Amino acid sequence: MSGATDNFPVSAPDVPGRSQFGVSTAAAQQTLAQPVRQIGVGLHSGARVEVRLLPAAADTGRIFVRTDLPAAPTVAATIGAVSQTTLSTELQHGEAKVRTVEHLLATLQGFGVDNVRIEIDGPEVPLLDGSAKEWAEAIAQVGVVAQSAPRASQPALTRPLWVYQGDAFVAALPASELRFTYGIEFELPAIGTQWHSWQPAREPFGSAIAPARTFALAHQIDQLRAAGLIRGGSLENALVCGPDGWINPPLRFSNEPARHKLLDLVGDLSLLGTLPTAHFLAYKASHFLHTQLTRLLAQRGCQSPQA
Repeated sequence: MSGATDNFPVSAPDVPGRSQFGVSTAAAQQTLAQPVRQIGVGLHSGARVEVRLLPAAADTGRIFVRTDLPAAPTVAATIGAVSQTTLSTELQHGEAKVRTVEHLLATLQGFGVDNVRIEIDGPEVPLLDGSAKEWAEAIAQVGVVAQSAPRASQPALTRPLWVYQGDAFVAALPASELRFTYGIEFELPAIGTQWHSWQPAREPFGSAIAPARTFALAHQIDQLRAAGLIRGGSLENALVCGPDGWINPPLRFSNEPARHKLLDLVGDLSLLGTLPTAHFLAYKASHFLHTQLTRLLAQRGCQSPQA
């Protein structure tokens, strides 16, 4: 989840179109080797939800299926399906909605799962322990398999792109390999200013990013619940920080909050399908800014065909 809503204007530089992207060699598409099943509670809805991840044919993409609704409508995990970004990312197609998709989508991206049918019997992906750890462990256990179709060519960014809101921003910078860097800043001393940088080619997603849990500020909890949010949040699925420190330590990493924000960023960028080779740099950002940059990248031609 993030600390900003989608009620603010976003600015971006005037950047030329599709020609700014180069092309790199594509690999084969991948899907799950076997189904995965998880049951848990939604962060905002508080509802018990079951999710089944099923192998899918090449060129399917990542598709949510609301099995609890008549005719089991589908919602594609693409940037065009984003409906709102208040403290999580929600996707919608017609009347079907799926909220808090970012941790699961980050895991699918981190494990290179291009095609998957995500059957869900409620409106929100379960939070589990507040991180992507349980998703990562489940996918690692069943494994992924290569498919006959090639993955979409991965474009290389040759000019910077960015969006900002006050002093918060998300940028995509030209780079020789995929990299993510995230900075956060809070007045609470236990959090303060933190940064984390991650290069997927050098550190596994499952150990470097997936275990980082979502976090909340103690003084904001009552207000958020009064607004109908975080009804499923607890000390079992979120870190909570107060003026005297963390209410439910220990942390899994000294900079766990910054790593969790990076996890959210990966999940939101995954709505492109195949990511461009770039250095994604964020500071004090939100799901709103994450998805605005993702939308800008898609407009510049950086989106796989199935996304």
